[in-house]
Amino acid sequence: MNFNTVLFKYVSPSCARIKPSTILRYNNTFKKFHHTKMVLKATDKFATKAIHAGTHTDVHGSVIEPISLSTTFKQSSPANPVGIYEYSRSQNPNRENLENAIAALENGKYGLAFSSGSATTATVLQSLPQGSHAISIGDVYGGTHRYFTKVANAHGVETTFTNDLLKELPNLVKENTKLVWIESPTNPTLKVTDIQAVADAIKSLNKDIILVVDNTFLSPYLSNPLDFGADIVVHSATKYINGHSDVVLGVLATNDKALYEKLQFLQNAIGAIPSPFDSWLAHRGLKTLHLRVRQASLNATKIAQFLQSSPLVKAVNYPGLPTHENYAVVQKQHREALGGGMISFRIQGGSEAASKFSSSTRLFTLAESLGGIESLLEVPAVMTHGGIPKEAREASGVYDDLVRLSVGIEDGDDLLDDIKQALEIAAKK
Repeated sequence: MNFNTVLFKYVSPSCARIKPSTILRYNNTFKKFHHTKMVLKATDKFATKAIHAGTHTDVHGSVIEPISLSTTFKQSSPANPVGIYEYSRSQNPNRENLENAIAALENGKYGLAFSSGSATTATVLQSLPQGSHAISIGDVYGGTHRYFTKVANAHGVETTFTNDLLKELPNLVKENTKLVWIESPTNPTLKVTDIQAVADAIKSLNKDIILVVDNTFLSPYLSNPLDFGADIVVHSATKYINGHSDVVLGVLATNDKALYEKLQFLQNAIGAIPSPFDSWLAHRGLKTLHLRVRQASLNATKIAQFLQSSPLVKAVNYPGLPTHENYAVVQKQHREALGGGMISFRIQGGSEAASKFSSSTRLFTLAESLGGIESLLEVPAVMTHGGIPKEAREASGVYDDLVRLSVGIEDGDDLLDDIKQALEIAAKK
C-alpha cells in the first residue's frame, strides 16, 4: 500500500493513524448514530427549540455540529450510500439541520433553505404553471417587486398589486389565480395584515390558492404565520435568523407535504442552495434569535416613542405603538404585541433632510439590509426601493423623505442619543 493510499484512507479521517478495523467500526457507527436528533416535546418553549431544534448527534458526540464540506458522499455499492447523503446539492448535513430548525421554529412540518431570500422567492414563483396569476400587496420589498414584474412576468406569471388586500381580494381573484403574497409587516412602511382574515377570505373564494407570507421583519420569534392560515412562510435568513450580517441565505417552512415535495424538487433542480458553512452559520445564529429580537424590539419601541413626539418628524410607522392602525392585529399576531426592530419615519425637510440625517449618525450605519446585531439605516426611495417607479412607490407610502431604521441590540439610550443628534443636524439650514 503506497503512501497516498495510507494518507487519504487512514490518516485524513481524524488526522491520526487509524487501523482498517477502526474505519469499519466508524462506518457502522455512522449509520447508527449520525441521524439521531434531539427529541423536542410539544410543550418546549421557543428558546429551547431555538437552541436544540435541528441538532444531530454525530459519531464523535460533538456538542456543536461539525461543518460538512464534502460535496459528495461514499457509497458502499451502487445506489447504496454509506450514510444518508449522496450529493450536497440534493442534501447536506448542515443544510438539513438548519431546515429542520426553521420548520420547528415556525411550527411547520417541513423546511427548505436557499442561497438567498430572493432565491426563495424565485423558487416559490417557479412552482406556478405558465399562465398563472398572482396577487401581491403593493408595499413589498423592492427585490420582490422586481422579481414579480421583471422575471415572473417574463415567464408567464402575471401579478396584480394592491394596497388594500382584504377589501379588494374578491374583485382581484381570477380563474387562474394561484398565489397571494403578503409581507407583514411590510417593507418599509410597516403595515400589518390580518393573516387569518386573508386566509379565510382566500379559502372562501378558491381553496386551491396558496397564501405566502414573508415573515422577514418579525422572525419566527415574534410571529408564526402558519398558525394563522398561511400555506408557506418565507424569510430572508440573511436578516434576523442569521443576525450577524455575514450570511446571504433564504428559508421557507410549510405544513403541506405536496407543496414541500414540489419546492424541494425545484430546490435541487435549480440548485440555488446555501453552502454548508453558510447553513452552519445561520443555524448557529438562530440559537440566539429570541434574545436578539427581543432586545431589538425593546430598543425600537423606545426610539419610536421618541420619534412620535418629535416636531422634526412628520409620521412614524411602528407596529409596537398603540397608535398603529392595525395594533389590534399586532396584539393577536405578535408575541407579547412586540413591534420588532424595524421602524420607518418621514422626516421634516424632504429628501434633503432624509439624506442629511442618514449621513449624520454615529452608531447607525448607512447601509442596506437589516436584522443584524448592529443598527442600520437607509433611505428606501433611493436605495432598496429605488427601482420602483415613483408613482407606484408613493402610492404605497414610500416617499422621498422616508427613513428606515433597523434597530440593533446596542444600548438603547446610546441609540436614542444618536437619533436625537442626527435629527438636530438634519434640521439645521
